[in-house]
Amino acid sequence: MFNSLRSRIALALVKKQLPKIMAGDPLSDLPDGLHVAIVGSGSPLPDPKRGNPCAAVLAGDRLFIVDAGEGSSETMNRMRLDPGRIEAMLLTHFHSDHIGGISSVNLQRWIAEDTTTSMRVLGPPGVDRVINGLNEAYALDGGYRTAHHGEAIAPSANYPMTVEPFAIPAGEESLVLIDDGGLKVTAFTVDHTPIEPAVGFRFDYAGRSLVISGDTVYSPSLVRASRGADLLVHDALGRELLKMVEDAAGEAGLKARQQIMADVWDYHATPQDAADSATEAGVGALALTHIVPPLPLKGLEGPFLGDTRERFDGPLWLAEDGDLYSLPRGGTGVERGNLIPRRG
Repeated sequence: MFNSLRSRIALALVKKQLPKIMAGDPLSDLPDGLHVAIVGSGSPLPDPKRGNPCAAVLAGDRLFIVDAGEGSSETMNRMRLDPGRIEAMLLTHFHSDHIGGISSVNLQRWIAEDTTTSMRVLGPPGVDRVINGLNEAYALDGGYRTAHHGEAIAPSANYPMTVEPFAIPAGEESLVLIDDGGLKVTAFTVDHTPIEPAVGFRFDYAGRSLVISGDTVYSPSLVRASRGADLLVHDALGRELLKMVEDAAGEAGLKARQQIMADVWDYHATPQDAADSATEAGVGALALTHIVPPLPLKGLEGPFLGDTRERFDGPLWLAEDGDLYSLPRGGTGVERGNLIPRRG
């Protein structure tokens, strides 16, 4: 009797709340300005708290996605971000943890309400190979869904993504990709050797600016591209903690994994590197993302950061999935919120 009553109450609550949840758009209530939502703040290492890299940037009413690691579309749904609003996806480079969720994001955008175009994907040389390959890999899937739902719901012409390669000219370190409607998006080179090309992105809108580093070590080009930005979102690797993972793999007899952990060190910035870059560039605030290794215990954040806060005196955060950083028009600071309710 009790279980039956509980089930009926649960069904009634879900029936009442579902329309509100499905119709909700947390971005519609945001003030004009720049906003960046961290969809994935982790790395390829398994992390129950952080997904693969992905960020959603809102400039006015224009939404862009930067990278899309595995699980990105699922987390976007938890954040109630409307995929139909995506104007374009921007890729920093082609490591698997940055591209593994592209097709799922594309699928969600394709069948979103009133979407009438294919998703644009902008990236450095090589992006055409990635996107054309994904288009081919998922061509059968698109055909099945159009056959099932019909052209009105799932138009076959819009399923393949539209690829737009860009190349930063030789001898230059940046290239303006978008400059219209008061929005300027600039790609700039970073050092993720041996991964080439690798870029970061700067967004300027409504007198506010934010920079997303992509994956990089300390890069003078990033410092120059970040000059005066309100917010820098930078990848970070804690060497001391990663060395513990490396040593543990060795003790467990996992030699290949031990070597992989050792190899990761030389192409990611440390939190201290990110803080130094932020200080040199004169940015207003710093959010660390692409956290390596995972931090399963709150007490590990201190060893991960080390003396980072002594190197940068502005607001500094360890980004988490669902974080929303807002830079309202006419303001000077950065407001931090979250689009995924935290459980106490």
